[in-house]
Amino acid sequence: MANDETDECCENGDERRYTIRDMAKRFHMEPSALRYYEEVGLLPGVERTASGQRVYRQWHVWRLGSICCFKDAGMTIDEIKRFFMYEANEDEHIDDMVELLAERRVAIEEQRRALEAAYHHVLRKLHFYGDIRDSLRDGTPRPDWKDYGDKIFTD
Repeated sequence: MANDETDECCENGDERRYTIRDMAKRFHMEPSALRYYEEVGLLPGVERTASGQRVYRQWHVWRLGSICCFKDAGMTIDEIKRFFMYEANEDEHIDDMVELLAERRVAIEEQRRALEAAYHHVLRKLHFYGDIRDSLRDGTPRPDWKDYGDKIFTD
């Protein structure tokens, strides 16, 4: 790699190469996370320069994008590894892939429902305590939580 010591990508033929800092910056993570993903087998095939620096290729960018997406979706490292293992032989494991992704979809839907319920509870509390603040300022009677408990606020 011509510029081993920089954080910049470099051109080598038609394929871009990236340093660990490039990848960490691009995906907003610590370099230690990249080293960990490599260690557990999620980012295989990382080459090294003569000085030992890691060299990532476009394939690693795509793979890390998938890893980040799956992590954001709540998949464990083991589930992500299993997905990539299935993907490597998708003809044989297509049912396994679909099942794994369908299970994740169900889990995400449950998380969305729980998050939506929490959001509405926070909105009720926000309005309740905002109204208490207003009553303290205005000298009006304090609101009662029973009037807020089942109310749906949109903001």
